[in-house]
Amino acid sequence: MFKRKCKITFITHGATVHTMDGIMSDSEKFPKINDVGEEEIEKVCEYLTTRGVHYDKIYTSASARCTQSAQIVAKLFKKRITTIDLPSRKLGEWSGQLYSDIYEQYGANSITKTPKGGESITKFNNRVAKVISKLVDENRGNRIIVVTTPDVVQAAIALTLNLTPENQFRNLIKTGSLTQISYFVDDWSSIIYSDYMPL
Repeated sequence: MFKRKCKITFITHGATVHTMDGIMSDSEKFPKINDVGEEEIEKVCEYLTTRGVHYDKIYTSASARCTQSAQIVAKLFKKRITTIDLPSRKLGEWSGQLYSDIYEQYGANSITKTPKGGESITKFNNRVAKVISKLVDENRGNRIIVVTTPDVVQAAIALTLNLTPENQFRNLIKTGSLTQISYFVDDWSSIIYSDYMPL
């Protein structure tokens, strides 16, 4: 029988003006979630309530959109939030630009290209892997929630499935969605579900 160390439910932050307009952003302070984003996180909370599962801790990336979303979730479970160093990928000169413009300029290669002043996919994935490993080690036997950005969840899935950077972005992760991964002894993990958006 497989021995689980930790189960993480990743919740992506609610929608923002940038996500709705297709703008890439690595800003930590702006934008916050909008009315649509609040509705998305409220639906996530309704889903979590109906499941009736106990969560031991709630973690959040430090950005305003993640913190704001985490506060809504934390109110549901009456728990404190712990902020972790898990920012989205550093986009350099791409931050503030439209996804469509980047794709038009670089084509399919834009997926693996490192923007000037930005972070490579490999470096980003390694950074995410270290944080997740630490969370799992610190939460043996626990079920935890991590509120973060869609690209962090894509990285977590890529690490579990051993995906190449080219295939990493084929996993569409939307705002206000849930992805659950179980982490086991012997350093392997399994995806329970991904990008689930409660109706």
